[in-house]
Amino acid sequence: MKEERNRLTEGAIAGKLIRFAIPVFLGSVFQQLYNTADALIVGRMLGSQALAAVSATGVLVILLISLFSGISTGAGVLVSKYYGARDDEDVSKGIHTELAFDIVMGCLLTLIGIFLTPIFLRWMGTPEEILPMSVLYLRVYYSGSICLVLYNGCRSIMQALGDSRHPLYYLIFSSVLNVILDYVFIRFFHGGVGSAALATVIAQFISAVLCLVQLSRTGEYRVSLRKIRFTFPILKEMLSYGLPAGIQTTVTYFANVVAQSFINSFGTMAIAGFGAYGRIEGFGFLPITCFAVSITTFVGQNLGAKKYDRARAGAKIGIISCFCLSLLVGLFAFTFARQLIGAFVQDGEAIRFGVEKMRVSAFFWAVVSLSHTVAAVLRGSGRSVIPMISMFFFWFILRLAILYVFMPIWHDIRILYWLYPITWVVSAVFLLFYFWRADWVHGFEKKGKLS
Repeated sequence: MKEERNRLTEGAIAGKLIRFAIPVFLGSVFQQLYNTADALIVGRMLGSQALAAVSATGVLVILLISLFSGISTGAGVLVSKYYGARDDEDVSKGIHTELAFDIVMGCLLTLIGIFLTPIFLRWMGTPEEILPMSVLYLRVYYSGSICLVLYNGCRSIMQALGDSRHPLYYLIFSSVLNVILDYVFIRFFHGGVGSAALATVIAQFISAVLCLVQLSRTGEYRVSLRKIRFTFPILKEMLSYGLPAGIQTTVTYFANVVAQSFINSFGTMAIAGFGAYGRIEGFGFLPITCFAVSITTFVGQNLGAKKYDRARAGAKIGIISCFCLSLLVGLFAFTFARQLIGAFVQDGEAIRFGVEKMRVSAFFWAVVSLSHTVAAVLRGSGRSVIPMISMFFFWFILRLAILYVFMPIWHDIRILYWLYPITWVVSAVFLLFYFWRADWVHGFEKKGKLS
C-alpha cells in the first residue's frame, strides 16, 4: 500500500504534485544550508577574506559534480518510467546500476578534485591572498565526493519511486549536524575554512548512509550489496537520458567558472558580494528546484503508464505554479536586498556589489523557472537532448561571447550583473516554443528523434 501511495499515476494531479513537491522543497532548503552555514559562519567568524575564499570555490564545486548529478537525473527518469509501467525487474536493475555508477564516479571525482584543485583555481584568476584557503577548502570538500555522489543518486532513485519524504528526513538531520559542526570546529577548535569543509563532508557521509539503509529496506526494489553491478543495456539507456543533462549542467557551470574569473578581476570585495548574492539565489531558486524534480518524476511515471493527457496536464500545472511562486520570491529578494546581503558580509563595498547584483537579477528568477520546468518536462519524457542544446547555446556560448567581446572593451561590472538575465530570457523563449510545438508526450516511443 505504501508503494501505491507513492505512485503519481493516480489521483488529483495538483494534489499529487504539491504533496510530492513539498518534501522536495523542504529538502532543498536544508541542502542550501550546507553551503549557507559555511558562508554565514565563515563570513561572521573568519572575515570577508575567508568568505571570499569559500565563494571563489562555489562554481568549481558545482562544475565537477554536475556531470554525475545529471546522470543521476537520467537514472531517475529511467526508474520512474519503469515504475510507472510496473516493470519491477528493470526498476531493480536500474537502481543497482545507478549505485554502481555512483561508486565508480565518486572515486574518480575525489582524485580529480584533490590533485587538480590548484590548477583550476589559478586558471580562474583567484587572488593570491585567498588562494591557499580556497585550495584547502576544495581539497577537504572533494575528499568526501563519493558521499555526495551517492547521496544524489539515492535521492534520485527514491524520488523516482515517488518517495520525496525520506530524502527530506535525512537532509534535515545532516544539515543540522553540519551547522553544529561548523560552529564547533571554528568557535571551539579554532579551525579555518578547511574545518567548514570537513563539517560538510561528515554531514554528507551521514546522508548517504541513511539513504542506503532506507533503500535496503524498500520492498520488492530492496537494494542488495550483491546486486550492485552494471547491467549494460540499462546503463546505456540511463546514460542516454542522463548524459545530456550532465553535459548541459557541466557546460553551464563551466561558463560560470569563466564568469567567476572575471568577477575575481574586480577584487576581494566583489567576490564576497557576488558570493553572498549566490547564497541567497540558491534559496531563491528552491521553488524552481522542487518543481523541476516533481515535474520530471510526474511526467516520467505517467508516460511510462501511457497516461499522456495526465502527463500534459501535470506539466502545465507545474510550470505555471513555479512561475508564480518564483515571481513572488524574486519580489521579496528585490525589496529586502540590503538586509539579505548584509546577513553574509559586513563590509560596505561588498554589500554594495551584492545588492546591485540582486536588484538586477531577482525579477528574472521567474524567467529561470520557465527554462528549468520546461526542461524538466522534456527530461521526464526522455527528450533531454533539447534542453542540452538550449543550455549549450544560450547559457554557454552566448555567455562566453558576451564576456569575451564586451568585457575587454568595457571593464564594467554591470556586464556581469546583466549576463545571466539576458541568457535566461533567450533560453526560456526557445524552450517554450519547443514545448508548445513538439509532440513530447510520445518522447519514449520516438526516442532519438528531436520533433
